[in-house]
Amino acid sequence: MQTEDIRNVAIIAHVDHGKTTLVDQMLYQSGMFRTEELDQLAGGRLGLIFDSNPIERERGITILSKNCSIYYTPRRIAEETSPQSHEQSAAPRRFKINIIDTPGHADFGGEVERVLKMAEGALLLVDAFEGPMPQTRFVLQKALAYGLKAIIVINKVDRPDSRPREVANEVFDLLIELGADDAALDFPVIYASARDGWASTDPDQRQTRNLEALFDAIVDHVPPPEVRPEEPLQILVTNVDYSDYVGRIAIGKVEAGEISRNQQVAVIARDGSMGERRVLQLFNFEGLGRKEAESVRPGEICAVVGLDPVEIGDTITHPEQPRRLKPIPVDEPTLNMMFRINDGPFVGRDGDYVTSRQLKERLERELRSNVALRAEPGQTSEEFLVSGRGPMHLGILLENMRREGYEVCAGKPKIIPRTIGGRTHEPMELLVITCPTECQSAVMSVVVTRRAEALKMGLMAGAIGFVHMEFRIPARGLIGLNARLLNATQGRAIMHHTFLEYAPMQGEIPRRQNGVMIASETGAVTSYALDALYDRGVFFVKTGDPIYEGQIVGEHCKSGDIVVNAAKAKHLSNVRSSTKETGAKVRPMREMVLEAALEYIEDDELVEITPKCIRLRKRLLRKGDRKKADAAILGMK
Repeated sequence: MQTEDIRNVAIIAHVDHGKTTLVDQMLYQSGMFRTEELDQLAGGRLGLIFDSNPIERERGITILSKNCSIYYTPRRIAEETSPQSHEQSAAPRRFKINIIDTPGHADFGGEVERVLKMAEGALLLVDAFEGPMPQTRFVLQKALAYGLKAIIVINKVDRPDSRPREVANEVFDLLIELGADDAALDFPVIYASARDGWASTDPDQRQTRNLEALFDAIVDHVPPPEVRPEEPLQILVTNVDYSDYVGRIAIGKVEAGEISRNQQVAVIARDGSMGERRVLQLFNFEGLGRKEAESVRPGEICAVVGLDPVEIGDTITHPEQPRRLKPIPVDEPTLNMMFRINDGPFVGRDGDYVTSRQLKERLERELRSNVALRAEPGQTSEEFLVSGRGPMHLGILLENMRREGYEVCAGKPKIIPRTIGGRTHEPMELLVITCPTECQSAVMSVVVTRRAEALKMGLMAGAIGFVHMEFRIPARGLIGLNARLLNATQGRAIMHHTFLEYAPMQGEIPRRQNGVMIASETGAVTSYALDALYDRGVFFVKTGDPIYEGQIVGEHCKSGDIVVNAAKAKHLSNVRSSTKETGAKVRPMREMVLEAALEYIEDDELVEITPKCIRLRKRLLRKGDRKKADAAILGMK
């Protein structure tokens, strides 16, 4: 395999625009795998070959970037080298396409930023109905910054409401807005249906039943990697894997020189320190797996074993001629959250890891691979301040921890302000909302109260009855917005957002309007107690759930918090029988998922997260302690 026959391409797009489904179809049509083998990996569903993480499969999103490789021979080359006689013909030229699948959600932008360094081209997928969305702008801006050659793929053109030509023009306008040069504006456009597995250069020609047009565009328009074989070795570590047998595995593209097994190399860390290591094993990416190799040429993506300790952003270089590559610049976090040990009465019932030492070790392990995450000690030894890109970014970390057996309490998400020019600035987000026209006034009434500024508004082209709105809104205004927006529009609004800029503080944003119901006793929830509290609000618990003093059991219908006894049992007597219990009226509980719980709580509340339960609680469990704290705050004022 010559370097000129290698194509490194990243697939980038907004969430739910079809990246992983397209990768699955490329794997199916590459001819490198048996259909039964891929079906077994995906469980018979498209989009699940690469999304192997359980959370990714449950939520239908990509969280971690992944890479694979396929081989492709264009039809024109195969025909030119086909035997015209009985004489043996030379083997047709094959191209190796290294594919990097990236997340589409804005909260996982750190995954996108670090893997783009390995690519020379990018497939930018855009939904044929929705058009460019906030994350489209983000990933396209990063691709232009790295100088990647973009191929625009208008996906889902088989939708009855698709508008492929208008979307292609919108992408062109977006490129101009981002300041793209003439070379970037001269992009090829492919019209495709990832679900059905076909691609074409003409939106009206949909008779093709394969992705040949897409493969040809990658071969023709994505440049081969720029290599410097005569120079000393240079590899920038852009990803890290881990094995219980060999430790940390460094993954990156060979920028210069050549790396071989048993070679002595130097590893330059981000802080400039350098240490020598020996390469124990070397792997190329072949298909969905890795294949051991004796050496790897420049331009190839490889995995190196034996360099532990090694971190993302380190440079693997020649020990006698060390040359450091510039570390990957990653945007700073915009949100932080307090993680602390679970000190509730039920601690240790569900999880195995409950101490601050275990929590600290888990966060340190996450920092090694999650480049957009930050963690630092909190106000006490039992607390840690964890910073990330958004509620989902931190929520996925908490979800992974609970599945691993950790018990942890998390506080309310808060923005990370900056001081610029002597003034306090806060992160601003670009918010895009699509909804039916009859819901427009409801959407406006919700977002305006959160200091949102309307940037663009109008009917969606080709979509009758839908309005498209863009807002500039403080990041703190997004906390809890999704739930309120869905309630105001009966679930018919779709919102997306991405980081825009830092701006001066925008003023106060209204807090949660309703108070909460706080349990006064420890015990099991009874239907008798819930029946007595029927008119007080909505419950977060159901009959039989164990609760403790200080736990939040529901939302009060008024603004103030109230203390209730949700475990009150009915005393039996010779007048009334126990069967009278069956006539109790109990409201259906509101089940709080993790992200919704994190956005719901206030500053004096916590979310208790265990492998089996998600509970809301007050930071101070005892009523007397809460009164003393309130009195102290009033005294300070």
